[in-house]
Amino acid sequence: MAKSLGLFVSSDKHLDKVISLCRAAKQKDIEVSIFFTHKGTLLTQDPRFKELQGLAKMALCNVGFESNNLKRPVVGIEEKDYATQARHGELIEESERYLVF
Repeated sequence: MAKSLGLFVSSDKHLDKVISLCRAAKQKDIEVSIFFTHKGTLLTQDPRFKELQGLAKMALCNVGFESNNLKRPVVGIEEKDYATQARHGELIEESERYLVF
């Protein structure tokens, strides 16, 4: 089984740390999955957000996304990845390690 890391991002801060962590994990062959929710969905509007593409599987809480009046599309987020908190639960189950931002 591959090493895996789950990230739960509910803050609109620390995008630089998330990107750095994902880059480091990729160098170590660690699979990263990220779930953005609440204010974390605001990070999708930061120009640096696109740097996460290819570094992690990403999904976001559609309720949080819409409640922040954000619009689709978002680079790196596929239509199926506008999800519910159930996806967050799956991330927890599937990850060896789990961090919250």
